[in-house]
Amino acid sequence: MDPLAIDAQALSKVFTTRTSFWNHQTRTTVAVEDISLGVRQGELFGLLGPNGAGKTTTVKMLTTLLLPSAGSARILGFDVVRQTQAVRRRIGFTFGGARGLYGRISALDNLRYFAELYGLEPPLARRRIPELLELVGLDQRGNDRVETFSSGMQQRLHLARALLHDPELIFLDEPTVGIDPVGARELRAIVKRLSQQGKTILLTTHYMAEAEELCERIAIVKAGRIIALDTPEALKQRISGESRIVVQVNREYLPPILQRLHSLDGQITCEMTESAPATQSLCIHTRQPELVLEALAPFLKPQVVHNLEVRNQTLEDVYVAIIQGETP
Repeated sequence: MDPLAIDAQALSKVFTTRTSFWNHQTRTTVAVEDISLGVRQGELFGLLGPNGAGKTTTVKMLTTLLLPSAGSARILGFDVVRQTQAVRRRIGFTFGGARGLYGRISALDNLRYFAELYGLEPPLARRRIPELLELVGLDQRGNDRVETFSSGMQQRLHLARALLHDPELIFLDEPTVGIDPVGARELRAIVKRLSQQGKTILLTTHYMAEAEELCERIAIVKAGRIIALDTPEALKQRISGESRIVVQVNREYLPPILQRLHSLDGQITCEMTESAPATQSLCIHTRQPELVLEALAPFLKPQVVHNLEVRNQTLEDVYVAIIQGETP
């Protein structure tokens, strides 16, 4: 059996800082505490959590940029502390922003420079750089200075840089933060394409819709610890698995509709919400939305039902409930 792409066991990181310049008192901050996780090869795995939860610190330990205070981690079978160079040859990572790019030279020259740092043979670099610029949608801007690029274009160039040496495992730390919706959609499409090519990807993000769209499994981190880990669908079932149906009806037909809904007693909860002079809104919570829709079917006429909306649980609902401690 192939080893896990990422195998972290009881990984922890504690920072020690002096409280002031004039004395020798120190303060310790636990950034990551006892994190264990396994990411399969070829998996697109999400790491979610609020600011300061420890996501970036975890990624930095897994990419050999920080030494763990305790625990261990292996990347594609190699120890991140004792086999650092072997790990670095097999991974790529982006931390976003303009840092790590040289604004006064072109995108092509940036990639040529980093290709030399990676030790790529010149013929391979000459072939690979145009391919990567095309992959990230910058093939028409290769000769332009990076300082003229938008945030989204810089993020795409970061990704091209991370892919220069064709890594097996890619770490993307909040790649779409600060990017407009169009740029974020383009970047997500590139990430999907890389996943389809068999790359293993660990993604950290604040955007729940992004995680739900991309990730096969998700770990939610709070105060340096993993508090939930599962597929998006399984996590959504942890709250209640309920759907919410909001229906706006003509008040004249409200009694027979309520009578029909009451016949589903035990399978739904129904409450009246905001209303208008001629209409009333009903909010129906149920695990069996098909039964409610079947019961309402005889009333689905323009003069009776003015609007009907079915809303399922979203990953954002799950995330908020878990972070706020509303689920076990």
